[in-house]
Amino acid sequence: MDNTIKAYNSILDLVGNTPLVKLNRITKSLTGSFYAKVEAFNPGHSAKDRIAVHIIEQAEKKGILNGNSTIIETTSGNTGFSLAMASMVKGYRCILAVSSKSSPDKIDMLRSMGAEVYVCPAHVSADDPRSYYEVAKRLHKETAGSIYINQYFNELNIEAHYKTTGPEIWEQTGGQITHLVACSGTGGTISGTARFLKEKNPNIKILAVDAYGSVLKKYHETGEFDQEEIYPYRIEGLGKNLIPKATDFNTIDRYLKVTDAESAHMARKIAHNEGMFVGYTSGAAMQAVMQYHTEGEFTSDSKVVVIFPDHGSRYMSKVYSDEWMENQGFFEADNAELPKEVQYIK
Repeated sequence: MDNTIKAYNSILDLVGNTPLVKLNRITKSLTGSFYAKVEAFNPGHSAKDRIAVHIIEQAEKKGILNGNSTIIETTSGNTGFSLAMASMVKGYRCILAVSSKSSPDKIDMLRSMGAEVYVCPAHVSADDPRSYYEVAKRLHKETAGSIYINQYFNELNIEAHYKTTGPEIWEQTGGQITHLVACSGTGGTISGTARFLKEKNPNIKILAVDAYGSVLKKYHETGEFDQEEIYPYRIEGLGKNLIPKATDFNTIDRYLKVTDAESAHMARKIAHNEGMFVGYTSGAAMQAVMQYHTEGEFTSDSKVVVIFPDHGSRYMSKVYSDEWMENQGFFEADNAELPKEVQYIK
């Protein structure tokens, strides 16, 4: 018997190497094979653990962080939680500027991890002094010994996924992946993963997911930032009202937009059909798979990987609350006109 204690040094050693799980019931009527990269298996329950650990460790290597440092970030919730978790383990102070669109569950979780949280109005322009971008910048200037992670404009956001998520998917699929479907918010996840996969096989199609009310799809197609595209929407961590430099648009083949309602119902469908309790953006990613399929993107030989970014526990007061869904008018659609796989669940 080997009596060596087999333990990890800290919770941060569990980041990455998340499982690839075949989707069965929800994709039954679709052409091709579909697999979910389930990022909720990270210790902080989201893909953002990857960038939090990578960016902090790079800052430590460069001597930017020390025992008295403060980490400051703009977040819709998941990056903030990952940074708060890493800060707790490493002994840093953590201050977060959070969008008011973030679920109360996310905000409570941030505070429970010891972060100082500033909740900022969601539906203001990016350069408005009240926006979470500008609040984070101000806090950084006012806080001595602080670093601003700035995930939307940090190349390390892309690098984290280039070094981890991309290689994992390539290995897990034995190089057979033909399509990647992923949400585009800061753009780090899709860009870093795509950059690695395209190097391995430039024929892999990278299919991005955007939200109605966001500027990313039009910018990708035209190079134009269109202010008229911007209006309030409910999905967290998807789409943007600015152009993030952490998005490498050259690695992405197509963008497609999904609605708030269909994405919310699809998250519920994933739970009911596959037993995976996933978040709002996972529903958005799966809804995009359905729409891409309708548009003829996949064949019987397709091996499609869809990234499920986070866990459903962060949306108990939103997509998993009948009251919230009712208040948004999300139960008003006519189920009879929808395919069985995506009929609304109440």
